[in-house]
Amino acid sequence: MRLIEIEKVIIVEGKSDKKRIESIINEPIEIICTNGTISLSKLDEIIDSTYDKDVYILVDSDDSGNKLRKQFKKELPEAEHLYIDKMYREVAAAPRNHIATVLLSANIDVNAEFLI
Repeated sequence: MRLIEIEKVIIVEGKSDKKRIESIINEPIEIICTNGTISLSKLDEIIDSTYDKDVYILVDSDDSGNKLRKQFKKELPEAEHLYIDKMYREVAAAPRNHIATVLLSANIDVNAEFLI
């Protein structure tokens, strides 16, 4: 049996965001939860574990999400930032078809049923 090398990582805030994305994606992707805030040691751990991978940041459109995004822009500048529409505010509250469109724009394979 051959192990699949996971080459993409999506960083989200919470478990509900992770579950929402897992239901939409159609390829092996590691999803890391920060649980809203992130310590320096956890940030270093993420940076080390994502070395040589495609990293995407998908956080809420609120104050804590913006703070987290700013921190990742500084510490992980090669990461690609994905944005949900501000009217949804939270990744977990955004419609699956909207999230699927956002992920697809980053060349992430999504279940076709969410592209209707």
